Amino acid sequence: MMKLLCMIAALFIGLTTPAMAASCGKTAAGFDAWKTAYAAEARAQGIGPEGLAALAETSYATGTIKADRGMHSFKLGLDAFMEKRGAATIVAQGRKKKTQNAALFRRIEKTYGVPPGPIIAIWGMETAFGAYMGNQNTVSAVATLAYDCRRPDYFREQLIAALQLIDNGVLSASSTGAMHGEVGQTQFLPRNVLLYGVSLNGGGIDLNDKADALASTANFLRGHGWQPGQGYSPGEPNFVALQGWNAASVYQQALAIMGTEIDGN
Repeated sequence: MMKLLCMIAALFIGLTTPAMAASCGKTAAGFDAWKTAYAAEARAQGIGPEGLAALAETSYATGTIKADRGMHSFKLGLDAFMEKRGAATIVAQGRKKKTQNAALFRRIEKTYGVPPGPIIAIWGMETAFGAYMGNQNTVSAVATLAYDCRRPDYFREQLIAALQLIDNGVLSASSTGAMHGEVGQTQFLPRNVLLYGVSLNGGGIDLNDKADALASTANFLRGHGWQPGQGYSPGEPNFVALQGWNAASVYQQALAIMGTEIDGN
């Protein structure tokens, strides 16, 4: 009888634990309880004291939820999207950035095989060349989206990555960035920082630094299939790498057009 009771208890635990891990919410009401429960899962995945402390300090990011529900520009046609995003200005300023940072872009292309155009287009599109990197607390943004019912699995991966970056000293509990938890001059999500972030000068990864951000972007594109010397317009071999950067078709096409114009092709 005791053996049977133990088996029933084990089955009950097995049934309830995943349900608890998969729980989510649509309002701030359950966020504090959720993050307390999620800390056990984070600990089980190897997150240390600093990462766990950062998780405990997070607050429900209402601004992040509002931004997540209001992404309407990706539904525009290509011409309207490019006008809304200021494509002509990005190209004009991007050509100047290419000249001003010629040595840096030569080094990046030599190392990663990616020409300046698409990197500069991403840089301009994401943060207006580092001018607007966001002021939302990164861990709170990612934790809020990990709790939210819209895309919890995706953002729970991002949350674990963010906590790992805190344990590694790349981010801190006070780090800020864009509304969805993107950081740096080209707006990397935490998991992409782990996978593709590089320190160009060997001083530790700092994506608020121009050189590290641009080199990391090139490394991301290479990691998504970039072939040196090949084109990146739709239908060409390297367009798949731009597709890896952003899932929106108009965004991908805009990057290809702007990058080509910046490169002078």
